[in-house]
Amino acid sequence: MVEPEERPSVAGQRLGAPESMGISTLEPGQRPPTMPPGRQVSIRVQMLDDTQEVFEQRASGKVLFDLVCAHLNLIEGDYFGLEYQDQRKMIVWLDLLKPIFKQIRRPKNTILRFVVKFFPPDHTQLLEELTRYLFALQIKHDLACGRLTCNESSAALLVSHIVQSEIGDFDEVQCKQHLLNNKYIPEQDTLMDKIIEYHRKHIGQTPAESDYQLLEIARRLEMYGVRLYPAKDREGTKLSLAVAHSGVLVFQGHTKINAFNWSKVRKLSFKRKRFLIKLRPDLNSNCQDTLEFMMGSRDCCKVFWKICVEYHAFFRLFEEPKPKPKPVLFTRGSSFRFSGRTQRQVIDYVKDSEFKKVPFERFPTDKAYFIAKELLTTERTYLKDLEVITVSFQKSVGKDEALPDSLRNLIFANFEPVYKFHETFLKDVEQRLAQWEGRSNAHIKGDYQRIGDVMLKNIQGLKLLTANFQKHSEALLELERMCRSSRKLEGLCRDFELQKVCYLPLNIFFLRPLHRLMHYKQILERLCKHYPPTHDDFRDSRAALADVSEMVVQLHGTLIKMENFQKLLELKKDLTGIDNLALPGREFIRLGCLSKLSGKGLQQRMFFLFYFSSFDFEVEYVCFCIRESEDEWGVPHSFTLFGQRQSVVVAASSASEMEKWVEDIKMAIELADKCNGPSAEILSSSFTDKSPEESSADQESEDDLSASRTSLERQTPHRGNTTVHVCWHRNTSVSMVDFSVALENQLSGNLLRKFKNSNGWQKLWVVFTNFSLFFYKTHQDEYPLASLPLLGYSITIPSESENIHKDYVFKLHFKSHVYYFRSESEYTFERWMEVIRSATCSSSHIRSLSRKEPHVY
Repeated sequence: MVEPEERPSVAGQRLGAPESMGISTLEPGQRPPTMPPGRQVSIRVQMLDDTQEVFEQRASGKVLFDLVCAHLNLIEGDYFGLEYQDQRKMIVWLDLLKPIFKQIRRPKNTILRFVVKFFPPDHTQLLEELTRYLFALQIKHDLACGRLTCNESSAALLVSHIVQSEIGDFDEVQCKQHLLNNKYIPEQDTLMDKIIEYHRKHIGQTPAESDYQLLEIARRLEMYGVRLYPAKDREGTKLSLAVAHSGVLVFQGHTKINAFNWSKVRKLSFKRKRFLIKLRPDLNSNCQDTLEFMMGSRDCCKVFWKICVEYHAFFRLFEEPKPKPKPVLFTRGSSFRFSGRTQRQVIDYVKDSEFKKVPFERFPTDKAYFIAKELLTTERTYLKDLEVITVSFQKSVGKDEALPDSLRNLIFANFEPVYKFHETFLKDVEQRLAQWEGRSNAHIKGDYQRIGDVMLKNIQGLKLLTANFQKHSEALLELERMCRSSRKLEGLCRDFELQKVCYLPLNIFFLRPLHRLMHYKQILERLCKHYPPTHDDFRDSRAALADVSEMVVQLHGTLIKMENFQKLLELKKDLTGIDNLALPGREFIRLGCLSKLSGKGLQQRMFFLFYFSSFDFEVEYVCFCIRESEDEWGVPHSFTLFGQRQSVVVAASSASEMEKWVEDIKMAIELADKCNGPSAEILSSSFTDKSPEESSADQESEDDLSASRTSLERQTPHRGNTTVHVCWHRNTSVSMVDFSVALENQLSGNLLRKFKNSNGWQKLWVVFTNFSLFFYKTHQDEYPLASLPLLGYSITIPSESENIHKDYVFKLHFKSHVYYFRSESEYTFERWMEVIRSATCSSSHIRSLSRKEPHVY
């Protein structure tokens, strides 16, 4: 520890701030007023360990705060503050710039509490073990008073780390006695066994390690570090406002329903009892320009406005750019910039990311050229996907005796001709693009500025492989049947899915040829729409569109059935105890998070909606009718499902989510009534709910899911980024229509990527498919470096305040995660925006019905 006299005189200076503190960080240069001489007053301060200390002083709040930090020998005092209860019975922060006598009328009778004021998004930014210990004490207080709400498992795990730090390694008698003598959470008695079970696993963990784990778990909770201020919206709905490092938060009960990042907020103000949030213009948002919330009083509005300003000022200091671009090691008392990563990661990132400052090549501006280039980039990805079956899978499994000869021939004999055909197709497209760009045959370049003739020639050849496409679906069905009868073959397939080259579920690759036909159809539709009828390439493009549309019509029914079958296979791995899910008569409709109303309140659950024409296994709920129940139960966005023997009340996270669920459930009920008739005794539709312990998921890369360690994770390794896993952590849902659209809207190409706090742009090969972005260094790479699931993300255009002075840039953001991507042209920018919206904006079942009626051109 550094002695008190070595501490910088102003806490803000350690963060590179001007010599001021508190709210004055927005107004550099202010100083506490000179205090007149007079007698000193004894002021009591309660510490985080519940001890009280008396300080003699008469000056500003800053002097008192520095005395408290000196008493604790605390270096990182920036995160802390002093709070007290004023004469209006409101908890307020001591203003460090004002004299204490002007804030507290009776200092002798007032107890100030030294507590954590600013909670960073990443506790690894805390440099001192003492600071982490004080944060751990704050978490302990918040748990005890019920401010830090969480589920039972998280609460038990948090308490187990507290017990480990206080009494050391597990001893059953000592642990039980300690829990009987000390109450850490209100419902501790009912969780005693869980706490003991978790504590048993912490043997050898030091108190410092326990504090670290306590903060790691707590920071992933929605209520971490926030204080709720009661409010109402314009409709009178009871809400709560809070503020965090990212911006202003809106809670309904203990569920966060909205967040306004600082980048979105243009102005915060209050008028009497109204708290106003004025948003920046956003073309991709349906939010009002100004949001209004009613609070209890003008004083309450003022207190909340002030803490918002202080939060914004404090965390803005972290994000101010350094005067020098070179990274520096963080040292005690030095100035550093907040990055959202540990300092070691910051240095490695800058060192390993010497971004090439090579602009995108500007080739022909004709839209047809960029359509042709999209054909080229997606064809490269498609050929790589075919190699997963024809090369990687064949090499890994093809020669094993567990794979019967009949199945081996069915798979590889029908995929290899398709793969060889597309090798030639890709070469034709590459040659035409090279000619178009003028890199060869420049003297006759004009004769090659077309792509319809290349597509017409190859699609006519592709029609000869229609029989092979039918066999692909048969191969998938047969592989599943063989895996059910052979554990060895099932294990081989599971092991292959764990390889990096198999970046999607294996069975998705079997459907790639059918999806590729949809891609060709979309490309040709855009090309025909772009060309005038008099264009030389229009006739060939139109003829190619007619041919591929005919193939789509022939195979459309197969595609719909196989997409449903593939999704059932994927869900079978996530739903334990349901082995016969992927059988005829089962249709997946929607999965996602809903809160189930029980005696313990609202509890988050994963729900799975299916339609069964028949079944031979138990389902959780059989739904015969549905009714909205907000007024009945007083729970926002709630509805009741009625079955033959029971009913259940569930609540969605938002009105739009509730609308999706209600729409799809009603559709399933209507479909069942239509198919089965009023006298049918078979069940209409199943609505299966699974707790986190009954579901499975894995680890996600390049996102906040990578830090998650919940019971959603499987006991054995499995492919990451499962839909169930992502929906759980993003608190959203996805339908079969969304899944199909995300697969049919595949896109590939080079993008420049920039993180929120990085200075340079990194060129990457990016593939969009299956609700995710997959990142490669180049298109020749065998497997992706990282992935980013997009469910729950928003896509917008950067605002002026973000200082992204580049063309064709779009922004992806979810909570505190922000990514910027830069495309090469207006066309590619619009295409990336379009396909990513297909993964971030859910579709209705009306679109599902339209998919069953393909058009012939």
